[in-house]
Amino acid sequence: MEKKPQRKKEVMFERMLEQKKEVKTVRKIVFWIVTILLLVALIGGFSIYSYIKGALEPMDPDSEKIIEVEIPIGSGLDSISEILEKKEVIKDARIFKYYAKVNNEADFQAGTYGLTQSMTPDELIKSLKTGVVYRTPAFTLTIPEGLTLDQIAEKTSEKTTITEKQFMDYVTNEETIQAYMTKYPEIITKEILADNIRYSLEGYLFPATYPFYEEEPSVKEVVDVMVDATVQNLIPYQGYWTEKEKSAHWLLTFASLLEKEATGKSDRETIASVFNNRLAQGMPLQTDPTVLYALGEHKDRVLNEDLKVENAYNTYQNKGLPPGPIANTGVASIQAVVEPSSTNYLFFLADKDGKNHFAKTYEEHLKNKAKYIDSQNK
Repeated sequence: MEKKPQRKKEVMFERMLEQKKEVKTVRKIVFWIVTILLLVALIGGFSIYSYIKGALEPMDPDSEKIIEVEIPIGSGLDSISEILEKKEVIKDARIFKYYAKVNNEADFQAGTYGLTQSMTPDELIKSLKTGVVYRTPAFTLTIPEGLTLDQIAEKTSEKTTITEKQFMDYVTNEETIQAYMTKYPEIITKEILADNIRYSLEGYLFPATYPFYEEEPSVKEVVDVMVDATVQNLIPYQGYWTEKEKSAHWLLTFASLLEKEATGKSDRETIASVFNNRLAQGMPLQTDPTVLYALGEHKDRVLNEDLKVENAYNTYQNKGLPPGPIANTGVASIQAVVEPSSTNYLFFLADKDGKNHFAKTYEEHLKNKAKYIDSQNK
């Protein structure tokens, strides 16, 4: 009778031993799993660190070969990084881009650079920020803001062997226009082909100073860099016009009015608010530069009879924006369209010194006219 309790104790003891073994086994398994995971994390982290460290080292520390790298006007950090990787000056475009961003590096300059594979990221960034180029351009061509296409043709003819006729023939050629539409479909759309458009590429040649490294560049080479600069400067605003359900053509058209009307940077935002207010109330914009563009000539004063010219660009006779840009436009005017002032102004005029005076009502506008225009013409 005494053996049964003894047997129960033995069974319980054996079970306890088995449970302890199971716990030890589980602990060992957990230990090895955690150890393996830690090792994987350490190895992975070390691999990532090694990759980033290696990507930030020069491609070839001993290389002295000069690599010509062209950074187009208007290029951002993303495109610059991709260009450097494509030219095999850096190992990884993403790593270079993040390195520059972490160090708050910006304001890179366009140009043709002589870079080597022995340059560090810091050296590359310094070169791109200072705009130091390894060769001097044969000449530079400066296109100011507010010029029309034919005025750009004249400017070009003064610095190159390209005649005004050759320039205009090229920019108005149907094949040329279609080629740019195909190359930049998001920016140069079928809106430029409307029947009432004077020149399809009016406003699409960006104002800037362009370096040329050949004594006699072709008309295509000259126009290409100007159109490309327009595209590069418009891309950052694509989200804006998409949200507004507008287009690049609309933005350039609006901005061109500000470019021709504004006499100072601060005026652009206020004039933009005037135009917005008039558009919202269904009023014609009544801006003189559109009349001059409709007439196709420059005049010191717009006469009352000029305001009656029947032309799609005449904003005295037609409501809304004109069918297309009336001149090229710089970033300041584009930015003013995107971020206009908030005012109740509906009128403005410029005095003989070019200063703009704004008014909320027609009565106030007439007072400004009498004070700043009529009295000075007596």
